[in-house]
Amino acid sequence: MCGIAGFVDFKKHSTEEDLQKMTSVLAHRGPDGEGLDLVNHQHARIGFGHRRLAILDLSSDSNQPMRYKDYLLCFNGEIYNFREIRKELESLGHAFQTSGDTEMILHAYEQWGEKALDKFIGMFALIILDERNKEIFAARDRAGVKPFFYYWKDGLFLFASELKSFHEHSGFEKRLNPHAVGAFLQYGNVPNPHCIFEYCAKLSPGYYLKISLENEEIESHQYWNVYDAYNKPKLELSYAEAMTQTESIMQSAFDYRMVSDVPVGVFLSGGFDSTSVAALLQKKRSEKLKTFTIGVPDIGLNEAPYAKDIAHHLGTDHTEIHCTEKEALELIETLPFHYDEPFGDSSAIPTMLVSVAARKQVTVALSADAGDEIFAGYNRYDYMARYGRKLNRMPGFVRKSIAGIMNVIPSQSLPVLKNKYNFHNRYEKLKVVLKDPSNQNIMLSLSQQWTDTQMKKIMSESMNQLGTGYLSNELSADTYSPLAYMMAIDYQTYLLDDILQKVDRATMSVGLEGREPFLDHRIIEYAARLPDAYKYQNGVKKRILRDITYQYVPKSLLDRPKMGFAIPIANWLMNELKPLVDAHLNEESFAKHGLINWSEVEKIKSQFYRGKKEYDSKIWYLLMFQMWYEKWGNS
Repeated sequence: MCGIAGFVDFKKHSTEEDLQKMTSVLAHRGPDGEGLDLVNHQHARIGFGHRRLAILDLSSDSNQPMRYKDYLLCFNGEIYNFREIRKELESLGHAFQTSGDTEMILHAYEQWGEKALDKFIGMFALIILDERNKEIFAARDRAGVKPFFYYWKDGLFLFASELKSFHEHSGFEKRLNPHAVGAFLQYGNVPNPHCIFEYCAKLSPGYYLKISLENEEIESHQYWNVYDAYNKPKLELSYAEAMTQTESIMQSAFDYRMVSDVPVGVFLSGGFDSTSVAALLQKKRSEKLKTFTIGVPDIGLNEAPYAKDIAHHLGTDHTEIHCTEKEALELIETLPFHYDEPFGDSSAIPTMLVSVAARKQVTVALSADAGDEIFAGYNRYDYMARYGRKLNRMPGFVRKSIAGIMNVIPSQSLPVLKNKYNFHNRYEKLKVVLKDPSNQNIMLSLSQQWTDTQMKKIMSESMNQLGTGYLSNELSADTYSPLAYMMAIDYQTYLLDDILQKVDRATMSVGLEGREPFLDHRIIEYAARLPDAYKYQNGVKKRILRDITYQYVPKSLLDRPKMGFAIPIANWLMNELKPLVDAHLNEESFAKHGLINWSEVEKIKSQFYRGKKEYDSKIWYLLMFQMWYEKWGNS
C-alpha cells in the first residue's frame, strides 16, 4: 500500500530535511502522494513521513500522516475487515469522515488501545503518536507481510519500511553487524529480528512496541504467536468435514483480499496454491478475474502453458507475460537498491519481472505464498518423514563411525558420486546429521547453505550464532510431531525472511500492492490443528489443499512436478555473469570490509569454475553480499 518513515528524536536534532529525504527515497512504494508531519513535542521532536499508494478511498481525505484528536498515524498495509470494525465503532458512538481503513485504525486505537490489533484481519506496519498517553505505539501484522525496520541509539529512534530511509538521516550511525553477515551467508537473508546494521532491528511479526516519551524507554510485547495454534489439541473431525471447513475459511480470506477501489489481479502459476486462489475467487464472480503468468522460455522457466489451460478452464481474463533472458539479466544490477539488506534468493528476479508486467494492468496483485508452509508442500517435509526416523533408529556408534569414515574420505575421491549435482554439499551436511539426527539439526542442515564448520573457515573472525526461529522450542510435547515442528519453524523463518521479503520488495519496486490471501491468520490457526495426515499422507503433500482444488480443476491439469521460480544461476555465473563475478569477487573488494576470508572464497570460486556447479548458491550469496556492500555498506 505505502511506505512509511520517520523519527522520534529525544535530543531534537532531526530536521524537516531529514524527514523529507527519508520519505522521498521510498517514492517507488507510494507513487500517488507524499505526506509529512513534524511535531515539536515537549520531550522529543517527532517526524512522520508517508508515501501513498492509493487503494481504498482514493480521495485526499485519506492522505497520511492522519490526525484524529490526540493521535497521529502512519500506516502501511490494509485492514480488510475495516467495514465490520467501523460498524462496531459507530455503534459505540464514533463518527467517520472518510471511507477507508486508515481512519478506522485511529478510532479503534482510541477505543481499545493495543487490543484493537486482535480485531484486525490484514497486513500492516503502523506507528501512532499517542499524545494522550505520552507514548509512541508501533505494531506489525501477525505473519510479517509488511516490513518495519527501526534504529535506536543515543536517544534517536528511526523507523521505515525499508532500510534505505535510514541512510538519508543525518544522525544514522552506519556500522555493519558481522554476525548478521555470517547469518546471511548461511541462510541467504538476515533472520528476524536481526538486521545487517548494528543498532537496527526488525519489529517481529505479531509484536507491538511502545516508547515512553517521558522516560525514553522501549518495551515490546507479543500479541500473537503461531505456536498458540500448534499447541492446541488436534481437531477431532472427519476428513470430509475438514475439507468443508478449510474451504470455508479460505473462501472468506480470499474474498477479503479483493476489497479494493482499484483493479486487482492474481498471479497464476498453475500450481495448487495459486490455482486454488483463482478457482475460489472466480466461482463466485460473474466478471472475469484478471490472472497473470510469467514465462522466460530462454532459461527453461515457463509455466505459461499450464497456467493458460487452468485459466481457460476457470474462465479468467488471463495474460501471459513473456520475458527474455536479457530482461532477466538486466535486473540483477538493480537488486541491491530494492533489496537494501543482503538477500540471496535468486527468484527475486522473476518475481520482479512479473510485478513490472502486472503493474501495467492492475494496482493490486494476489500472490499464493504460504500454501507450502501451512499445508505441508515442501520436499523437506517428505525427507523428514522418509529418512528422519530411520536415522534416529540407527545406533549412535554406527552413525558416528560412518561420519568418522566420511571425515577421512573426501567427497571428491568417490567415483561416480563425485559427478552428481550438489553431491559434495550434501556429503558435508550428511556428516553433520549423522552425528546428531535430531529434528532441529536436520532442519538446520536443510536450511543452511554453509555448515557451522564451513562458516569458521569462510568468516575472518569467529561468528556468534544469532538467536532465530530455527532454535525455537515452543512446540508443546503434547502436540509435537516432526511435521508440525518443521512447518511451524518455516512459518517463522523461511516464509518471513525470504518469501515475504522477496515479494514485498519486488511488488513495491513498481508501486504494486502484493496481497497474501493464505496469510489470513484464521487459516493457519485452523490448519495447525488439523491432523498431520490431512496435510501429508504417504508421500502426498498438501493433501487437503489438493482435494479442495480438484473440485474445481481436473487432476489432469494439476498433477505435474512442482516447478517453482528457479532460474539457471549456475549457468549464468559461469557465462553471462562471469564479468560481474570477477568485478566483485576479488581480493581487493573483500579487503574493504575484511569480514570474509578471501582465501576461502578464492578456493570456492576456483572450484566452481572448474565444474563444481553445486557451489552456485554460495557464489551467488557472495556476489549479492559484495554488490550490496558496494551500494550500502561501504562508508
